[in-house]
Amino acid sequence: MPQTLTSASMFNTSGFSHQLHPTKEDEHGMLIFQEGNLISASLEALIEHLIPTVDYYPEKAYIFTFLLSSRLFIEPKELLSKVCRMCIEQQSLDEPELDKVRIRKFGPKILQLLTEWTETFPSDFRDERMIGHLKDMIRRIASCDESYWKTMNQLLQTLNQKLATLNKGEENTVKVNASMNDKLVVIKTKPPSIQRDIISICNDPYTLAQQLTRIELERLSLIGPEEFVQAFVHKDALEDTKPCFSEQKKTENLEAYVKWFNRLCYLVATEICMPAKKKHRAQVIEFFIDVARECFNIGNFNSLMAIISGMNMSPVSRLKKTWGKVKTAKFFILEHQMDPTGNFYNYRTALRGAAHRSLTAHSNQEKIVIPFFSLLIKDIYFLNEGCANRLPNGHVNFEKFLELAKQVGEFMMWKQVTCPFEVDQNIIHYLHTAPVFSEDGLYLASYESESPENQVEKERWKALRSSLLGKT
Repeated sequence: MPQTLTSASMFNTSGFSHQLHPTKEDEHGMLIFQEGNLISASLEALIEHLIPTVDYYPEKAYIFTFLLSSRLFIEPKELLSKVCRMCIEQQSLDEPELDKVRIRKFGPKILQLLTEWTETFPSDFRDERMIGHLKDMIRRIASCDESYWKTMNQLLQTLNQKLATLNKGEENTVKVNASMNDKLVVIKTKPPSIQRDIISICNDPYTLAQQLTRIELERLSLIGPEEFVQAFVHKDALEDTKPCFSEQKKTENLEAYVKWFNRLCYLVATEICMPAKKKHRAQVIEFFIDVARECFNIGNFNSLMAIISGMNMSPVSRLKKTWGKVKTAKFFILEHQMDPTGNFYNYRTALRGAAHRSLTAHSNQEKIVIPFFSLLIKDIYFLNEGCANRLPNGHVNFEKFLELAKQVGEFMMWKQVTCPFEVDQNIIHYLHTAPVFSEDGLYLASYESESPENQVEKERWKALRSSLLGKT
């Protein structure tokens, strides 16, 4: 059976790790290498390079890179159909009498390829046609070795478990999103005595940071690597290539994760603007500063950035009397870490440090790396926009997709970490369902807390009181 690499060792600094697998000869001159690295090829040559033979198995880095990027050119079900057809032809699997010695050498390799595909891109197999191709291939080789049936059953069982977990997670996300309410509606319908705030639910910054990290890791676990490619498929329409994904889920989990970031921003701002007393608002700000610091220490940069963004929203930042009561030194340190100057140089340095800690970790807590997700998406977007998918000669720009795979592959390693923190359902429920203000609601609450300072603010306050509260 071919050696399986971890995500961390999938790529080396120059491209693929050449020592593990023999290289298939480029018989037709369709694979272009530069200094030993594959940089471009025709789509057909790349597909053929994916297919194992009796004495060849593609490198794990190549498999991941091609399966990730190929969906820009060919739908997964069409790719698997073509792979199976080529295997049938090359190994004469449609002949009445099979060469059992040959098939016993080939069988473990095609099974390994199918296993890697189902493990890394399970969502592709939501399409029953994918399952059909998989079963047909194994049926053809099973007559040579009955153990292949057992392997297929194990593969399908693992795949079904993965898909069931994904489906359940996606259903929970939909339920959570449906249960969110506008804070203003709650204020109008519930007396203040039964309205809750975050500190009444959890007054320990470290505990709240842990529960935020649980939510982040749960939501990250639902994002498939293919979503990073599918997010930008409409940005770079290919000539002579029909649109893909017409029957596929696209980027629901990725989009839901971005919505979670936005919700956390608004939740932080809402919690700060809500208290009537200046002293209480200052306490909430200092509490969130401590939560943000704990997120930084854990390696949860996404929640950290959401908290900082919430505190920097205009309705919060304008509360000068409130901020005057806050010990801001710790906040300025955190802001400095997430400063966008130099393309987020400080953050990227801290992220590299967390990534290094993760690689040498002795516990799951030390392995946690949750990147600032919007910046990761931005990096991938600019990589996609900055390089063409195809070269002028029609070849696939594989050098681009290798770089894309490195970025996505690192993310895949981070999202597989098991959360070491025990769940607190009360805190999780509050973070998911506590009503938050809209932007207008935040401004109104801010003006109610600290009066407008100029005529523009006064006019806006008056308009918001009229439109949101029905007051003049």
